[in-house]
Amino acid sequence: MKGKTIRELVVRVVLLLLGLWIAHLGVALFLQTNLGSDPFNVFVQGLFRSFPQIAGFPMTHGRVHLLVSLLIMLVLLVVDRSYVGIGTVLCMALGGPIIDVYTAWLSPFLNEGLPLAVRLGLLAVGCVILAFGMTIVIRSQAGTGPNDLVAVVLSDKSGKPFGPVRIGVDLAFVLIGFLLGGVVGVGTIICAFLVGPAAQLFFPLSQKICTFALERFAGMPSRS
Repeated sequence: MKGKTIRELVVRVVLLLLGLWIAHLGVALFLQTNLGSDPFNVFVQGLFRSFPQIAGFPMTHGRVHLLVSLLIMLVLLVVDRSYVGIGTVLCMALGGPIIDVYTAWLSPFLNEGLPLAVRLGLLAVGCVILAFGMTIVIRSQAGTGPNDLVAVVLSDKSGKPFGPVRIGVDLAFVLIGFLLGGVVGVGTIICAFLVGPAAQLFFPLSQKICTFALERFAGMPSRS
């Protein structure tokens, strides 16, 4: 965030938080269908099941998630620290609690008793909402979720479109997580193939939203 004014920083962080809440509504919808976990959490689940203890210290899913996120951030700080911003820390710290809030709201309405077609529809809607929120987070340029950073960096460094790169990253997480003992469901596969392309479609709209907010509230010059 070097070189940015305080007002611009505040606007970018607010945009990031907005995107974070939207994205995790999608995650919560997806998880409540009980049709499989998202690719990153399949990977975390596999690690947790393979290494229930580290140096005698008991691990939980949340602790492993945090450790993996910290490791990804550490690697990126070495590779290119410009990708790790204040928003990356916020995403890591707030993602779980936001999902817990949405879960409490959604649980009375969404359960395994719903018809499979309805659950599949909710899963697809959740993936699309996740993709939209994620693109706002990325376009805010205030930082990105630790797991999303992998796809962002690979896309930027290779010059390849984000959508196909994100599919490759998600499939890698799924494969490694599955081999380590993570549970893969139909929702996991749908998520792996849907979120990246959906995000690619939402990037122009999210850029317009972020540009408008920065021009309106941070006094940045119009690009038109």
